[in-house]
Amino acid sequence: MPEKDFEQIYNEYREQSEQQIIDGGTSDNNGKEQIIAVRKNDSGDIIAFKTDTGRELDYVAALEEAKAGHLAHVDVFHKYGRDIIRSEPDGVKENNLDNLPLF
Repeated sequence: MPEKDFEQIYNEYREQSEQQIIDGGTSDNNGKEQIIAVRKNDSGDIIAFKTDTGRELDYVAALEEAKAGHLAHVDVFHKYGRDIIRSEPDGVKENNLDNLPLF
C-alpha cells in the first residue's frame, strides 16, 4: 500500500478552499441568510445579529434560526453549559462573528 502524504493532501484541500473564496464560492448560501453585523454589550459579548436581509435577531432567535439551518456559515455547539453560535471555522478571520461590523 503506497504511503499517503497527509500534509500534501491537506495543503491541496486548503488551496481549493482559498480559491473558492477568491472566486466568490462562499457567496452561495443555498437560500440561507448570512450574518453581516453584530451588536455587543458593554462586556464585548455578542447579544444580537443582523442578517443580509436586514433582519435583526436577538441571541436566542439567532440560535433557533441557526439550529434550523436558516443561517449560512455558522455553527451551534454546546459549551459552558449552553448553546453558542460561532462562525464556521474557515481560516478567514475577517468573517468571524467577533470581527464583523457593529450595528
